[in-house]
Amino acid sequence: MKAQKVTLSSIASELNVSKTLVSLVLNGKADALAINKDTQRRVLEKARALNYKPNQVARGLRMGQTKTLGLLVADISNPFYARITRTIEHQAEAEGYSLIVCSSDENESRERRLLKMLLDRQVDGIIMTSTMRSTETLSQIVPQGFPLVLFDRNLGNSNHHFVGVDNVKAVQQAIGHLFDTGHENIGFISLTPDHISSLQDRRKGYEAAFAARNKSLNPAHLLQVDYMQLKEKQYELISRFLKEHPEMTALFTANNNLAVACLKSARELGISIPKDLSLITFDDVELFQYTAPALSSIAQPLDEIGKVAVQLVLHQLTETGFAPRKEILQTTFTIRESSCCRE
Repeated sequence: MKAQKVTLSSIASELNVSKTLVSLVLNGKADALAINKDTQRRVLEKARALNYKPNQVARGLRMGQTKTLGLLVADISNPFYARITRTIEHQAEAEGYSLIVCSSDENESRERRLLKMLLDRQVDGIIMTSTMRSTETLSQIVPQGFPLVLFDRNLGNSNHHFVGVDNVKAVQQAIGHLFDTGHENIGFISLTPDHISSLQDRRKGYEAAFAARNKSLNPAHLLQVDYMQLKEKQYELISRFLKEHPEMTALFTANNNLAVACLKSARELGISIPKDLSLITFDDVELFQYTAPALSSIAQPLDEIGKVAVQLVLHQLTETGFAPRKEILQTTFTIRESSCCRE
């Protein structure tokens, strides 16, 4: 038989006092209203004896806050988002907030539903990486002035707070390294949806590196993989891409999952990395230090991104008229065994 929930009313009934009096005592307002000390003691003792657990959501609504934040990411299985989620959760907890975590799976319809769910749950603010095409679409769901922070991906002409990195500069530096080590035919693999700002900027960085060196870019050396395809299909597309372009001596992948797929495809095709093909990826993960070969990668400051995102959303809760800020943080390019000089 399910235990009956202990409420303010049940405590009041046990003591033959009013529900209001019990609420005032349990919320620490008894002294200010000169409630008898013995009465306060009896209320507190009865609450402990009945194992009373306050309804934090209801209490938060009464006080104007639920002390809960919403976090919406594109793919919680991706190590990039998993690591940032952990940082945001720890930072939120340190500030006295709980976290509701959701994953859109790069599906805009699902993202809309999850945003509405978070708003229905009365979260105090939302931190998110969006798969939407425009800030206008987002504004149709999230009320103007509601505490919101975008990270990793920005929306065009967005007036929301944002924290991320300079993707163009980071990729241009990595491709420049490949040019400096003798590579000319450099491939680039990215994902859909192609309107996502971070993916667009990584491709711009690739193109900018060629333009800066006055080198011709071969469009056939660009591959875009559909995010929604099964992993097996991704391997198939990448394997075909590698087989059809043996002239490529280097390859850049736009995220860590694509890099893993490339490592697998190259191994199955007998392509030696880095002897036959140098490989660099965006988004470093700890595993890449120990792969064979260790993978050259661009690392984002994940802990800092998470901490800044929480700070920005909390500032909106405590400061009126807090002007939207764009925080662009620095990446780190680590050269490992997977990229070397062209013989």
